[in-house]
Amino acid sequence: MEIAGKIAEFLFGKKPGRGMMLFGLTIVLIVLIMAIFAPWIAPYDPTQSSDDVFAPPSGEHLMGTNRLGQDMFSRIVWGSRIVLYVVFIATLISMAIGIPLGLVSGYYGGKTDRALSVVMDSIYAFPALILAIVIAVVLGPSPLNTAIAISFVYVPTYFRMVRGQTLSLKGQLFVEAAHAIGAKNREIMFKYILPNLAPTILVVFTLSVADAILTEAGLSFLGLSVTPPTPDWGYDLRVGQPFLLDGYWWLVFFPGVMIMLLAMAFALIGEALNERVSLGTR
Repeated sequence: MEIAGKIAEFLFGKKPGRGMMLFGLTIVLIVLIMAIFAPWIAPYDPTQSSDDVFAPPSGEHLMGTNRLGQDMFSRIVWGSRIVLYVVFIATLISMAIGIPLGLVSGYYGGKTDRALSVVMDSIYAFPALILAIVIAVVLGPSPLNTAIAISFVYVPTYFRMVRGQTLSLKGQLFVEAAHAIGAKNREIMFKYILPNLAPTILVVFTLSVADAILTEAGLSFLGLSVTPPTPDWGYDLRVGQPFLLDGYWWLVFFPGVMIMLLAMAFALIGEALNERVSLGTR
């Protein structure tokens, strides 16, 4: 409850970056509504082929149709489910691993800290997309495997942030007071230190989600995320790309715009939150 209260105050308080925050949240809310109510919003079955191939945007097909006659608007709507599922599962997995390891490493220090830091720095040294591609190839194409591949990439990000913050907080007076009243190490880490990390974790979460959206799109573009005919923005971008020079611009325009808008929305939220964190530390 204490962590939830800090997050609510941090998000909705009257602080800098309000415009960016509201704009980003509006886009995210629209995509969430699309994902939740996809069966009612999409006018057609996104996997159903038809004879109406390469139809341009019109009243019947708002975003046109692809080479198989599938309605692009329906594929965009249903594709939002895959994108949100992959990036949120990936981010939650990386948080569930990186945050506790960062707390333990920063709090205890010594050999534990050195060993964990070496492992995380080794992972961090690899280019994120290449590492995700390698893991996705090993695991095989599926949304869950894609989420696992992406999560592996972002574990060091949470670890390094939490470890650094824990190192600076464990010497504070409130931690010493907790020791004085007989609080156990685990209680100190999760009850006293972790709530103070909530604003920073929220910033890293939004920025990592923005980056994960682009990573998921990259994996889908390479055919490493979903299998046909599953609707996915990155996959549709890949399938439509060969037909761009033939004048079928809508095949890549709409999936590309959706990827850009959603990634930008989380990036704007992250920047707004970062301004608030920076203001609070002055």
